[in-house]
Amino acid sequence: MKQLGIKKLYYSISEVSKITDLEQYVLRYWESEFELLQPAKNRAGNRIYTNRDIKLILYIKRLLREERYTIEGAKQVLQTYMPETDTGEQLELISSTETVSAGQSASSTQKPTENRLRSDMVEVKKFLEDLLVRLA
Repeated sequence: MKQLGIKKLYYSISEVSKITDLEQYVLRYWESEFELLQPAKNRAGNRIYTNRDIKLILYIKRLLREERYTIEGAKQVLQTYMPETDTGEQLELISSTETVSAGQSASSTQKPTENRLRSDMVEVKKFLEDLLVRLA
């Protein structure tokens, strides 16, 4: 997985294809399957992806290719761990402490895949918070 820096605000589909190592048709297909993945379009009708979109694509790629979820399974994971806010513009991430019972550690109550998902969500949350601070 390539490192992402906040270098640009928007990326073309060809740039995202290179960054994520996915074909453009895969990116377009995933848009039709995953409600959270809805890149804006410019006046010419070309897709413009944000850093948030790229992070989400990498997360979906991980779920489908590495964790071997089906598309329906990946949708359920995204709904569970990344519900949309009322505005639909930002992701509201579930903190790791909400699902852990009092007196129990996260590692003792969760499967390894859930621990990785949770750590990914924390990383995405930090990224989005940093991005909001920079844009403000």
